[in-house]
Formats: sequence, structure tokens, C-alpha cells
Amino acid sequence: MPSSIYLDHAATTPVAPEVLAAMLPYFQESWGNPSSIHQFGRTAQEGVAYGRQAVATLLGCTPKEIYFTGGGTEADNLAILGAAMAREDMGRHIITSAIEHHAVSHTLDALAKRGWEITALPVDGDGLIDPAQVGAAIRPDTALVTIMHANNEVGVIQPIAEIGALCRAAGVWFHTDAVQTVGHIPTRVDDLNVDMLSLSGHKLYGPKGVGALFIRRGVRIKPLLYGGGHERGLRSGTENVPGIVGLGKAVEIAGAEMDSEAPRLAQLRDMLLDGLLARIPDAIVTGHRTQRLPNSASVIAKYIEGEAMLLRLDFAGIAASSGSACTSGSLDPSHVLLAMGIPHGFAHGSVRFSLGRDTTEADIHYVLEQFPPIVELLRAMSPFRAGMECMSAAECAEAPHHH
Repeated sequence: MPSSIYLDHAATTPVAPEVLAAMLPYFQESWGNPSSIHQFGRTAQEGVAYGRQAVATLLGCTPKEIYFTGGGTEADNLAILGAAMAREDMGRHIITSAIEHHAVSHTLDALAKRGWEITALPVDGDGLIDPAQVGAAIRPDTALVTIMHANNEVGVIQPIAEIGALCRAAGVWFHTDAVQTVGHIPTRVDDLNVDMLSLSGHKLYGPKGVGALFIRRGVRIKPLLYGGGHERGLRSGTENVPGIVGLGKAVEIAGAEMDSEAPRLAQLRDMLLDGLLARIPDAIVTGHRTQRLPNSASVIAKYIEGEAMLLRLDFAGIAASSGSACTSGSLDPSHVLLAMGIPHGFAHGSVRFSLGRDTTEADIHYVLEQFPPIVELLRAMSPFRAGMECMSAAECAEAPHHH
């Protein structure tokens, strides 16, 4: 077995060596509390200021519009719940999509239990939202629209700038979960027309446990955490200084490399997708073929379970993930794939390969050599292949086909 080939960068990325080197002094020498006024505190505060400026530079905003959090999930919660509390007197209606990350959808579920009305807009077979549907769903009592920049399972990039323009014209705040996109594709907040944007360090070669929320000047939301008034009163708790410095360094590197790395990854991604479609009968690519993240390759091999494929890939030294939630103990297939119109039985056979800085052409060739025989073997063993092949012609016709 070869040394492991890691193709699960959408789940998490390794910490870049330069990022670790930037963080270490803030564990060892510059360990002061950034709120203290003595020199130890001032040195730590300089680290926080560096991280804030680096994130602001990548997003094209001012440092005062960046608020640090414990990660993407907290940033999503702060944006959604903070906006809901700030605007509930104006209306208790929120618009979202059917394919959001659970950090958004479960937060909205909690608001629904408190009497909020949530409109979850559908997506088409490519996983795309129609901006016109967002515009049509906006009502006088709409407090917020929250739609992800790119989907974590299928990598489809949403038309955020167009949606943002519609929200702005209607005077509705617009939040985007950009955890999968920051550092990978351009995310300048003025170009995207967003009022709030969430990001996370561990998706772009930074540390886990640190994220940030951009909040446009003039947008005033309520805090979720109370205490010493850190982060200008919006997120109390002593700042994670090493994490913030690491996020700053990771964002700097990503900004410098994006123009060369994105096309390199897109080429490898297409080589992988084209190769899998050529070698595996009854395989489909999920999500729009071009309007997707450069590093995201998501496929369905019909008639078999994603979990079985992942276990055999792991045995072959390839780390990937499944769009299906089977590994979390749920027997339901991915809500994203079902929302895209993939039949229930096929949605179980989903595998996501997400590429990264260390991915090479040799890695792709190895996957193309190993994965098709795995699919063939599992199909030969599959108890429900015969049943699946007898699915109604109508249901098969409904499944999106992206050859």
C-alpha cells in the first residue's frame, strides 16, 4: 500500500509549515493577554492586529469589520442569531437554500422552533439557486437572507453577487457562509454584495478552532457571548492569539497563491472526473461541471454504498469522504443530493474527492487505477443492484446526468 493520498481537503487541511512557524512564538514568548496594557499584552495585541489586517486585506474590507470567532460554525451562528435578535421587531422571516451546511440549517431550525418562518429555496439538478427565486421570496418582514458561497459536498459556487444585489435593493441583510471558498476563489465582499461573511482557518491550511465573521459597517447585530467585551463587544472571551496569527498567515499565503493554484487544481479535478466517467459505467458527476470549486470532485457510483467505497479507498491508501451521512450513524442520504433531485437509492453511492496543495498528477493517476476496480468489486457483491436496475424508467430519467 502506498503512503496515504489525502483527498479530503474540504473537510480539513494540514497546517502549513509557515503558519505553524508564525504561531509558535505566541505560545512560547509572546504569550500575554492582548487586553493587558503592559508590554506582554501589547505584543500579543500586535499579533491580533496582524491577523485582522491580513483577513481584511483578502476580503477587501477594513480591519474594524472583521470579528474573530472559534470557527466557521460560530461565525454562522453569530451572523444568523445575532441578526435575528437585532431585527426581530422588523420581521421574523429568513430566506435560505435547501443545501446549506448544518451550521446554518440547524441554526435556522432552532429559530423556527422559536416562531420564525424559514423559506428554504430549492436548487436545480446542477445544485444552483436561481437568484430570481430569492428576489421573489423577499417580503416586507424578511430580516435576513443566508445562502452559502459554495457547497461543501458538491462544490457548486452560487451566484452570490446577483443575490446580494437583490437583497441590497430590498434593504435586506445578506449573509454568506464562505467557509469553502475563502482562500480558494476570490471573496472580496464588495464584489459579492454581502453584509456578512463567515470563514474558517482550518479549510485554508490554518489552525482549527479559529474563524472570522465579516460584518459590514452599519450592520449592527447582537452578541451571543457576554463577558469582558472583546471583539468590540460582539464576541467576549480572551482572543485565541496563536490561532488568529495562524489564520492571518494562512490567509496571506492563500491570497498570494490563489491565481496559480486554482487553475492547477481545476486541471487535476477535471482529469479525475473525466477519468472516472470514462472508466466507471453508471457513474455521474454531481453538481455543475464548471461553476464549481477548483478542488472539488464529487461523483456517484450507482448501486453501491458510499461507506463501503470509502473503506476500500482507505485500505488502498486514499482518503476521501462521502456525500452521504452514513458515517455519522444516519441511514438517510445527503440532503444536498436529494435537494438536487438525485434519487434516494443513488444518493447513497456518493464520494467526494477534494484536492489540495500537495495533490499531484501521480495521485490522480493512482486514484484512477484503484477506484474503478473497487466499484466493480462492490457492485458484484451488491444485494440491491438488481433491485436498483429495476427502478422505474421515470425515476432514472429524473436523475441529473453529467457525462
